[in-house]
Amino acid sequence: MSPLPAYERPLIIRHESGLMNKFSRVQSMRPMTHLDGVAVAELMETYGSPLFVFSEKTLVERYRELRDVFSLRYPKVRIAWSYKTNYLDSIARVFHKEGAWAEVVSMFEWEKARNLGVPAEQIHFNGPYKPKAVLDEVLPAGTIIHIDHFDELAAAERVAVEKGIRPKVAIRINLTADGTPQWSRFGFNLENGQAHDAVMRILTGDRLELTGLHCHLGTFILDPDAYRQSATKMVDFANRLRQEQGITLSFVDVGGGFASHNTLKAQYLPGDQATPSFSRYAEAISDALGKLNYPPREMPTLVLETGRALVDDAGYLIATVQANKRLPDGRRALIVDAGVNVLFTSFWYKHDVVPAQEFRGVFEPTILYGPLCMNIDVVRDTLLFPPLNVGDQIVFRTVGAYNVTQWMQFITYRPAVVLISQNGQHAAIRKREDLEIVRGPEQMAPWL
Repeated sequence: MSPLPAYERPLIIRHESGLMNKFSRVQSMRPMTHLDGVAVAELMETYGSPLFVFSEKTLVERYRELRDVFSLRYPKVRIAWSYKTNYLDSIARVFHKEGAWAEVVSMFEWEKARNLGVPAEQIHFNGPYKPKAVLDEVLPAGTIIHIDHFDELAAAERVAVEKGIRPKVAIRINLTADGTPQWSRFGFNLENGQAHDAVMRILTGDRLELTGLHCHLGTFILDPDAYRQSATKMVDFANRLRQEQGITLSFVDVGGGFASHNTLKAQYLPGDQATPSFSRYAEAISDALGKLNYPPREMPTLVLETGRALVDDAGYLIATVQANKRLPDGRRALIVDAGVNVLFTSFWYKHDVVPAQEFRGVFEPTILYGPLCMNIDVVRDTLLFPPLNVGDQIVFRTVGAYNVTQWMQFITYRPAVVLISQNGQHAAIRKREDLEIVRGPEQMAPWL
């Protein structure tokens, strides 16, 4: 006779189906057994779990959609790939093959771009930290730096004198736009006149060539009108500089910040309903640029530093169920082998997650925990989910932005990353970590 199962106290679980909210969606879920035609089971067998997977097809489609909708409304458009969003070589190369420049915020990222063959003069260098050693290398190479503060302006002038060059630079400005918090720590404020003071300082110093304006409004901005306000203020400033100082800018950089189809934790509507299309962003920005008082042949190039909106939808994370638990409050809990050290963006997104195989059973409130021995290791707060068994896989969708740049080597090894080509081939573009890789930079103290 087989032993009796362990006693588990009875629970009353509410079944949820249909629509209780007329603005909501039908509670339905379909398994994701394949990614771009490749079976999840095949990927697991080949590369192991957990596993990041990127779709080259989606990367290219998103890039071309962004480029095309903006080019329809404004004649001169440049996309500069945001390296901090995802700087894996294969991901960046997909965008560079499509014609993207590079946007970097550190010497590390600059070196990554140069190593991929990006010409130095096709790199926009942002950020508040550009020490002299960086300026000594990037300015003579022809990289356009976006000056963030007066100390950096003076440092760039000193390098220009030492090297006998007149480098092209832009200034970063910050401003107010309804519905978005002001990122005042970066750049020169427009409303209080600091941005104008910076321009005059560049002109009177006569060692740098002012060639562009840049304003990064924020991140995950769901209201296109915020860009209309920002671009309008930038256009007014550019017109003023042209009228008063005769400055003809070669580019106006509206930064990044377009939302992906992810869903913020504080967001009511899901991302696929709340996120504006590229067309809405393009309409708002191009309407403002139409007010530039420039001759048609001298109109500045519109620069987009888009990151998240291009790569997020192309990324997936496959994880494997390790255990089931019943919490004291009655919720089911699943423990999976991917935690917040790998899926860093789970701190602020309600990532869409689905089983990777057919399933049966009653949906009930479920919380997804990672493998870390830390109470904060929650990769998805409560969601309605079907019962799964140990060894089943789940797929987190829309995870391509920031996770493989902000992830941590904490407690567990970081997973491999795979790219699926447009014709269905797949290959690892980053190896799974092991002890040798993690210990590589270490050195034993000689007295131990």
